[in-house]
Amino acid sequence: MDATEHTMISWDGAELFYRAWIPPRAKDKALLLFIAATNIPAGGRKRLIYWASRTFRFLPGTHAAMVDHSAKRGAAGNFADIVKDVDAFARHISSRHGIALGNMIMLGHSLGAISLLAWVHDYAPPVRAMILATAALRVKLYVPFAIPILRYETKG
Repeated sequence: MDATEHTMISWDGAELFYRAWIPPRAKDKALLLFIAATNIPAGGRKRLIYWASRTFRFLPGTHAAMVDHSAKRGAAGNFADIVKDVDAFARHISSRHGIALGNMIMLGHSLGAISLLAWVHDYAPPVRAMILATAALRVKLYVPFAIPILRYETKG
């Protein structure tokens, strides 16, 4: 099953890019993947796409979509904006393909897992299941003085 590339307009007018794997005889079920792969070394995004496409083989007839909410947008005003994007994406897939949130499995990787976790906590959607893969519960900043600079920038 090959991926197709799509865009959608999010809650704030920003265009989000996503890939979808839609089987010929699709059921009313979906698997949504959330990644934030800007910090992955060269070739890492390709490995994630490969991993995602193989994951869908275990759920025949299931719609599947993957959003990298950091790929096109570049930056969000704050983390809450990303969580709103997660909500907008899930509801977009739900309305576009007629799949209830209760028939969706959500899988988040790295920072995508954290945004997914925040979405489930804040919005309490009736999703089927949530899987957090290598959740970035602790982020190491390798830029010298990154934390003091971030503290200074957020106070201004």
